[in-house]
Amino acid sequence: MTSGLWELVLQGVWVTLQLLFFSSLLAAAVSFVVGVARTHRLWVVRFLAGFYTEVFRGTSALVMIFWVFFVLPPAFGWQLVPMWAGTLALGLTYGAYGSEIVRGALGAVDPAQKEGGIALSFTPWQRMKLILLPQAVPEMIPPFSNLLIELLKGTALVSIMGMGDLAFSGNLVRLALQESAEIYTYVLLIYFVIAFLLTRVMRGLEKKLKAGVGKTAPKRKSLTPEPAEIGGVR
Repeated sequence: MTSGLWELVLQGVWVTLQLLFFSSLLAAAVSFVVGVARTHRLWVVRFLAGFYTEVFRGTSALVMIFWVFFVLPPAFGWQLVPMWAGTLALGLTYGAYGSEIVRGALGAVDPAQKEGGIALSFTPWQRMKLILLPQAVPEMIPPFSNLLIELLKGTALVSIMGMGDLAFSGNLVRLALQESAEIYTYVLLIYFVIAFLLTRVMRGLEKKLKAGVGKTAPKRKSLTPEPAEIGGVR
């Protein structure tokens, strides 16, 4: 490829990274707000949060992008730029999946921890902030890492709006060179490299958070018995 075509691809990578950053921020915010709401003591709050989750989990992200970009503007008399339309559609869609991760992690905290907070006369917000979230967040990181990779791959859907992301740029280069195998191989490799780097970052974050709550990985026990163990005394 010529330098001009490579520049087009790199511009697409930059657009994809921006979209990933903004939509992941929105998805994370939605995940925690809705996930915590799913555990609220008031049934109305739980119902509304559950309704949102089921609606956005049960609809296609592609159709949601069409809806946000093509259907809503005529109805309300305004137009979203492709970046914000894609951010809104992807963030709300993947945030619904993330909310289930948050709800499940909060529900997995030892009930004795919650009872201890009640015994100390903590308010529900104090129990959530000081007891539940510090223990639940480290357990959310692995599934959130998977969801982030899925969101990265979902960014390719915004090419239907003519947005110059990596998938759209790769298609333009393919049309210019009439070479499908080479161009899409490059595109696949770029997505893989981004996903691999994201996985490394999330794994490092998981280790750091678990170390902060005393959940470091246990050391492997040696297969060679110690002298005291041989004698039956430890």
